[in-house]
Amino acid sequence: MARYRDAVCRLCRREGGKLFLKGDRCFKPSCAIEKRGTQPPGMHGATARRKVLAGYGQQLREKQKVKRIYFVLEKQFRNYFEKASRQKGITGENLLFMLERRLDNVVYRAGFSTSRRQARQLVNHGHIFVNGSKVDIPSFQTKLGDVVTVKETTVKNPHVEGAWQTAVGRGRPNWISSGGNTDLSAKVSALPTRADIDPTINEQLIVELYSK
Repeated sequence: MARYRDAVCRLCRREGGKLFLKGDRCFKPSCAIEKRGTQPPGMHGATARRKVLAGYGQQLREKQKVKRIYFVLEKQFRNYFEKASRQKGITGENLLFMLERRLDNVVYRAGFSTSRRQARQLVNHGHIFVNGSKVDIPSFQTKLGDVVTVKETTVKNPHVEGAWQTAVGRGRPNWISSGGNTDLSAKVSALPTRADIDPTINEQLIVELYSK
């Protein structure tokens, strides 16, 4: 499966709700969901009826939604599930916790970027440091106590500065603490809990899908 490269707003409309893939635009009237509602994409989207899914169809849709939220491909997503199933605790929650602790997601959630896609670019291009060392792997699993910063020459980047200030109003999850308005650093001060993650995700459907 190739990485998705088309307009990500189509993904939100396909899932029938906002996945917050376009950063600040998702909170503006220009958001595709705000302009066109939750109708499916395509030339017949306005007249098409959204199917009521059940069973396998519902489970598959939920998996696709979560993959798209975190920009993870199928093979990698399945690997996460297999690891989650071997851990103690609730498999579905373990899966979400690993996705949350991905470095690209931490960069986004901390406020260095306004979307996970932008966060992934920052990591890929070597702008992100963990505990003082450059890490350019978006899937890198952060752990308790890790400190995430941006490269010194990137601190004054207007996109990063703007995202950091936006995060002040948007808020950060309880498990990530920031260095303040001017100190662009973030610390994994706790491990994520289910309450910190999108409540619209039904991870049990994904567990049921992969358990067949």
